[in-house]
Amino acid sequence: MHRSPPGRYVTVATAEEPYQAFVPAPLPPQPPLAWTPALRRRFDDALVALGRLDAVSALLPNAALLAYSFVRKEAVLSSQIEGTQSSLADLLLFEIDEQPGVPLDDAHEVSRCVAALERGLALLRGGLPLCGRLLCEVHAVLLDHPRERGKAPGEFRRSAVWVGGTRPSNAAFVPPPAGALPACLAAFERFLNDQPEATSPLLKAALAHVQFETIHPFLDGNGRIGRLLIVLQLLADGVLREPLLYLSLFFKTHRRLYSERLNAVRLHGDWERWLDFFAEGVQVSAAQAVVTAQALLALANEDRDRIAALGRAAQSALAVHQELQRQPLTTAATLARAAGLSAATVNKSLAHLSALGIVTELTQRQRGRVFSYPRHVELLNAGLPPPRA
Repeated sequence: MHRSPPGRYVTVATAEEPYQAFVPAPLPPQPPLAWTPALRRRFDDALVALGRLDAVSALLPNAALLAYSFVRKEAVLSSQIEGTQSSLADLLLFEIDEQPGVPLDDAHEVSRCVAALERGLALLRGGLPLCGRLLCEVHAVLLDHPRERGKAPGEFRRSAVWVGGTRPSNAAFVPPPAGALPACLAAFERFLNDQPEATSPLLKAALAHVQFETIHPFLDGNGRIGRLLIVLQLLADGVLREPLLYLSLFFKTHRRLYSERLNAVRLHGDWERWLDFFAEGVQVSAAQAVVTAQALLALANEDRDRIAALGRAAQSALAVHQELQRQPLTTAATLARAAGLSAATVNKSLAHLSALGIVTELTQRQRGRVFSYPRHVELLNAGLPPPRA
């Protein structure tokens, strides 16, 4: 279905040359969405897949450990969309102060994406609703790096931005001028919090993602914040209990189609094709996450049973194994701090785990050795494209 553009163009006069900027209309779309049987079925399938994913997290004894891994997987993928070359292994090495296989700035950028989502989760769980303040705090964490200081971390932009081209007048898309941002963001915040009327959570997440990317409220980092917002919205509305959904893989795999669907909304008001694409992404991503979660659980249980057979050494080895699920690339010193064990005990446990084939030592050095839980890392990496893909 094609409508007129869901907003209006305004002419912005500048000293150089005037240009057209797009100011989106408030959500929900008008006229109302055309819900064909196929689109309803797509949303039903996506909701079923999300329900299965949430059920997995409810049944897992180590759901928090799994969420820790999935948050990092999503951060790596989201950052790759923005051009970083960091892999999951690079991030894990960076987190234990080891040299990753990519420039440090790339690994640091991914670690900021992890910290940004964790900040958003903490604010939500502390009772703050999805709002401008939350988005700004998440943005401040995302851009917490010396090279980002000129990009106004934690602040909505006060100047123009554009997508494509060398200046606003020849850009592919120009979001609202800074003067229109307060009204756009106020309406957006009301929609996120079901004012003046409630919107079903999955539909809300789909519509809100387009609206956020269209408003483009920050000087930089809008893509990463917009992808984080999807998971935060589903958590805020109780659809998910843990951040186990990583949609960035689907968006990266179908990057061209993603851009086409967004542009079709802005140009023609074609919300329905975007909704079909988004719901398919949720369905595919949730199903993949369930498979990964179940495989990681089976691996943890299998290895736990083997460790339990160690006898007196089992208790400390199990504690180390638990921490390896949180940090599958790590050092003995890091494990000792996390597990509350002595260095000697951790080293003995690592020797037992190495003998069982659960742990591999990577560095072949006497001090500061790096250990890997390789099968855990392999399962997390399953299906991931290389950074340059």
